[in-house]
Amino acid sequence: MSIYVENLSYQVTQEDITALFAEYGTVKSVQLPTDPQTGRVRGFGHVKMSTQEEEATAIDALDGCELMGQTINVKMGKPFS
Repeated sequence: MSIYVENLSYQVTQEDITALFAEYGTVKSVQLPTDPQTGRVRGFGHVKMSTQEEEATAIDALDGCELMGQTINVKMGKPFS
């Protein structure tokens, strides 16, 4: 599974997301889709962590928190390859 994160700042980086989620376990990957025309982050992303328990802990802790002036939404995402 993965974690779906939305309402991200357009200035957020993979390093920002990794540091935030690393407080709750091992981050395996972060995907932040970018707009092909502008190159900026599209405001959402996916995070994979080592275990489902770490993912659940991160979701509980981070849903509704503030990151770079934005209140982010964090929830269980749909599987992706």
